[in-house]
Amino acid sequence: MKSSILEQKQSQVAALVERINSAKTIVAFDYLGLSVAAFTKLRNELRKEGCDVAVFKNNIARRAVTDLGMESLAEALVGGKALAFGYTDVIAPARVVYTFAKDNPKVKMSVGIIEGKAATAEEITALATLPSYETLLTQLAAGLLMPLRELAIGLNMISSEQEAA
Repeated sequence: MKSSILEQKQSQVAALVERINSAKTIVAFDYLGLSVAAFTKLRNELRKEGCDVAVFKNNIARRAVTDLGMESLAEALVGGKALAFGYTDVIAPARVVYTFAKDNPKVKMSVGIIEGKAATAEEITALATLPSYETLLTQLAAGLLMPLRELAIGLNMISSEQEAA
C-alpha cells in the first residue's frame, strides 16, 4: 500500500479516536436498507438533540475502538454501521435512535460507548428508555412532597375531629 494512503487512513483513525473521546455517548446501529429520506430524517432528529451521525469504514472504526482498548466493540462493527455521537446529553443519541428504530425495523442498535465505557445493545436500550432529566426531577419533587402532603392531611383530619367533639 502506498504510504500516502496509509497516512490518510491513520489520520482518519486518529480523527475518529479524537471524536470518540470528545463524545459522551456513541451508539452504533445498522442502517442498511434505509432510504436517503429516512436517514436524513434521522440525522435531523439527532441534530435537534445536539447529536450527529456519521458513517465510517468498518476497518477505520474497528481500529479506532481497538486503539481505545475496546476490542469487544471491534467485533461488533461488521456490516453497514453508522455511529451516532452525543456531545452534551448522555441519553439523547440512544433515545433518538431507539425511537426511530420503532418505526424503521431496518435500524437496529448494536453496541456503543457510554461515558468512555463499552456498552451492549441491552445497556443502550436501557439508557434510551430512561425518563428525561426533567421528568426525573418532577418525580423526585413529587416523592419529596408526598410525606408533607400526607402529614398536612393527617393534621387537618385531627383538627377537624377535635372541632367536631
